[in-house]
Amino acid sequence: MSSQTPYKVLCVCLGNICRSPTAEVILQHYCDDHQLNVEVDSAGTSNYHPNAVPDQRSQKHAKKRGYDLSALRARQIQLQDFIDFDLILAMDMENLSDIKLLEQTALQQFSSNQIRAKVALMSEHDQDYPKQALPDPYYGGEDGFERVINQCESSSLAWVHIFKQQSKA
Repeated sequence: MSSQTPYKVLCVCLGNICRSPTAEVILQHYCDDHQLNVEVDSAGTSNYHPNAVPDQRSQKHAKKRGYDLSALRARQIQLQDFIDFDLILAMDMENLSDIKLLEQTALQQFSSNQIRAKVALMSEHDQDYPKQALPDPYYGGEDGFERVINQCESSSLAWVHIFKQQSKA
């Protein structure tokens, strides 16, 4: 991690209106809290909600915990993201698989030295939710949105620990 150039992270779920925007804001919050030069964005593997605001339920639950998602807009992951980002975090196994397929397409389109993004699961280093999928709350009840925030906080703190180790290396 260079101190001048921000380390760029992309959080990815299916529609980019519940999990990944929540992960974006929470991870950015903890990186800022720890004074890390990290920029976080989010996207979806699908194009179901182009330019849509995050789900109102996600916004409501996040706001209760002090996170504001209202400025975010949904977008779909692009091949260029594999060049522009250092780390792409999938919210679950299915999206991880979709991202890895897209990465293969990116490798065919760009040279391998252009692609800098590593792909991992959001909960890759999380002690509380070890390598667990972040369940999609879209079709569930209120508790699903709370679980998303809890798991995003836990996983974000785990990544902050990793980022701090990388910045010392």
